[in-house]
Order: sequence, then C-alpha cells, then structure tokens
Amino acid sequence: MGDHKEQPLRVGAAVRRRRRALELTLAVVAERSGLSVPFLSQVENDRARPSQTSLEKVADALRTTAVELLAAADPACSVDVVRCESIEPTPEPQVRPLVRGHHQMHASEFTGDHDAGREFQYRNDQLMYVADGAVEVEAEGRVYRLGRGDTMYLTGGVRHRWRAAEPDTRVLVVAVAEHIEAVHDRPR
Repeated sequence: MGDHKEQPLRVGAAVRRRRRALELTLAVVAERSGLSVPFLSQVENDRARPSQTSLEKVADALRTTAVELLAAADPACSVDVVRCESIEPTPEPQVRPLVRGHHQMHASEFTGDHDAGREFQYRNDQLMYVADGAVEVEAEGRVYRLGRGDTMYLTGGVRHRWRAAEPDTRVLVVAVAEHIEAVHDRPR
C-alpha cells in the first residue's frame, strides 16, 4: 500500500540517458558490447529486459557498472521499500537492486554463481556481506574465502574479482555511489 513503486524496475531510460550523455550512437554501443542495435533499441524502450550478463556488457560499453544503471533506473525518493519477490531458482545468476534511484549509496543482492573472470574496480568504498553460501574474492594479489556472515571491506580503487564457491550463494554488496566524490582524510 505505502510502497513507493510496485512496478518492475525499468533500466531502458537510464541506458539511453547514459548513452546520450557520452554522445554515443546505438551502433557504437552495439559494437563495444557485442549486442545488436535492435536489441539495444528494445532495451532503451523497455520492450526487452536484458539479462545480467547483457546489462554488464552494456554497462562496460557505457563506461559504467550494471549497479549504476540499475540505480539510475528509478528517481530517488526519501522513503522507499524494496520488496523481496519470490524468485524461482535459475541457472543464470541474478542481481536484485536493494536501493532504487540516484542516492549516495547503492546496494545489490547477487544470487547464484558469478563471472569469476570479471574484474571490478569501484571508485568509492564497498562492503561485501555473504548472506548464504560462500565466495572467493581475489584482491591485491591474495585470495580470501568468505563464508556465511563474513564481510569484506574494499577501499575505493581496489581491483578485485569474486565467484560463488557454493551453490545458492547470496552476496550483499553495498557501495558509495560512483557519482559521489569521496574524500579520504590522509595523515599529514
């Protein structure tokens, strides 16, 4: 009843805004992402919903992250409830945004396996929390195994990759938004 939005998240407008801000054509984004122009047009017009893999390809082509595109999909509001929908298990990994709109904080829940070859580097700080299962995170030349209830804090700029180490793994990722200029106090 009091929920801000009860309709599915539509990422098309966010993709179009980002593409236009970079002054790119659909053809350039298609070439960079390996996806077709008709498919990208359908995504921008919310006639097709991209898989997580496709959304990551689009985000890479637009020099951003899938999390940023999802966060920009809905306008910000001061109070918002994101309901957990019953999600049927699929062989494809899933990402569920936990905060909608353009805020200072982004949070997403990753369920299932994850592309271990994909490297991440966020501009600002990030926290990973393992809700279920286990993950292996490679950061700064070391591999860390995190189990249920474990957290890992990554300072902005740290390159890392991670993968699910057990079936039915759920990871919560909370990060300071990319559009925020985080200031770190440095000792003098």
